[in-house]
Amino acid sequence: MGSSTRAQAGYSPFRRSLHRLVRQRSAMIGLLQLILLVGSTLLAPVLNSYEPTDISPAEALQPPSAGHLMGTDQLGRDVMSRVLYGGRVSLRVGLIAVAIGAVVGIFAGVLAGFYCKWLDAFLSRTTDVLLAFPGILLALVVVAILGPGLNNVMIAVGISFIPSFMRVARGSVLSTRELGYVTAAHALGNTEQAIMLRHILPNIGRPLLVLASLGVGTAILAGAALSFLGLGVQPPDPEWGAMLSTGQNYVREGWWMSVFPGLAIFLTVLAVNLFGDGLNDAMSPGNR
Repeated sequence: MGSSTRAQAGYSPFRRSLHRLVRQRSAMIGLLQLILLVGSTLLAPVLNSYEPTDISPAEALQPPSAGHLMGTDQLGRDVMSRVLYGGRVSLRVGLIAVAIGAVVGIFAGVLAGFYCKWLDAFLSRTTDVLLAFPGILLALVVVAILGPGLNNVMIAVGISFIPSFMRVARGSVLSTRELGYVTAAHALGNTEQAIMLRHILPNIGRPLLVLASLGVGTAILAGAALSFLGLGVQPPDPEWGAMLSTGQNYVREGWWMSVFPGLAIFLTVLAVNLFGDGLNDAMSPGNR
């Protein structure tokens, strides 16, 4: 253990964090699971020959078999094909929604933490108001205003993430701007914009990266919940939440219609959380 610690001493902070992440068994399990899930959705045409929207009434509500590994739904559509293609939609919702929340939230948080005074007060009060609403309720309000649809769901879920990113970014900037190297940059005549871009932003990335990694799973759940309520992806396009909503009406005749999309959501969120927790442990200040 002593030799391993000495070997890491010459590493950069990034390499030390990466080394700790690789040694996190749960994080590696989550990462492998994520790779398999993402790979299966991308290779959907190779893994399954059925189109997700092809209707075959003669094969309606068939249980899992060699011909249809996950059975068929009430219209005779192959459930496995719909799960694979629906994964593309759910993963896209998770990634894009977090990206929207991160870009807007980090920008607002950096401005609030760096310039302070009236701008900080205004943005902080706005964030407090948004945080008073549960994330899914805020997303529901936004999508009710914008209307149903995949793009509107991604925007709505993304808006619900803005307060979290804004608060973390603001707190990180407030603690970083008082450090010695920022004061030295001021003394050397660097502009505020240069200090923000060159010195502050690169050093607040770790907590924001952890928040983003954990937020993907929450965004997938929120997107699935909105689609379950009929506000997301519209028929006949496949999406896990929408498939759950349809499957609840056929629980007795076709349990597989609900079980497999529900299992896909569970495994994806579990994989994201395992990796996110491992990333958090690897990057926590106590382990540096």
